[in-house]
Amino acid sequence: MTDRYAMMFDRLRGAGEGAFGAFVILGDPGIDATGTILDALVEGGADMIEVGIPFSDPVADGPTIQAAAERALAQGVTTADCFAMLKAFRSRHPHVPVGVLTYANLVLARGRDAFYRAAAEAGVDSVLVADVPAFEAAPFVQSARDHAIAPVLIAATNTPEATLQRIALLGQGYTYCVARAGVTGAETEMRLDHEGLLAALEREGAPPPVLGFGISTPDHVRAALAAGAAGVISGSAIVRLIERDGAEAGPAIKAFVSEMRGACAIKGLAVE
Repeated sequence: MTDRYAMMFDRLRGAGEGAFGAFVILGDPGIDATGTILDALVEGGADMIEVGIPFSDPVADGPTIQAAAERALAQGVTTADCFAMLKAFRSRHPHVPVGVLTYANLVLARGRDAFYRAAAEAGVDSVLVADVPAFEAAPFVQSARDHAIAPVLIAATNTPEATLQRIALLGQGYTYCVARAGVTGAETEMRLDHEGLLAALEREGAPPPVLGFGISTPDHVRAALAAGAAGVISGSAIVRLIERDGAEAGPAIKAFVSEMRGACAIKGLAVE
């Protein structure tokens, strides 16, 4: 596994801060514009980048991100195009951790090992296959590890203890904790009651917990970190800016990420 996540969490632990992760769909609003948008995320201060590969049936995503995937698919963006965009990003930003959030169909369509090999060649650090449950994840985890990719797994407040143990055993890089039930999106108010989940993940020795789904304001960031998360991921709020401004979204994205990143500076934060 690459050491970019470990180095990032070590750096932030030393500073007493949490991580801010930014999510976008590759190819939205276009392949050329995606490079500018990814650069704006880094320039705004994102500690880690998570990207989605456009897919016609993204069951974990809400309407905002589904619409972004449809915009990209309408332009003919392919999985191969996405790996090319990631490879170009990696050449410009060699130290920023990059994760892919995708679905089993896209992995299996290329061939599991071929998918992870292409991800590794593009400089990807982690892959989260959102529709594969922990007890079906072993083949995906093995292929990921064979190619030095961190397999990221999802945990929720209602995840049974036995499943959390398996997530801790199989996961690497970070643990994606959903901040609320349902799909992604900034439309529904986030409700934080994650202390029990975060304590269980720490007890099981799971990778650092990062909260996603519904993170759209600095108050959300502060609440998540105060609850014990090692970081947050914000997606729909950023994708809305792309929907509004298209290829010219870079400045608004940079300003939004900078504001959200500023909320991560909670001194004394414990990141294990």
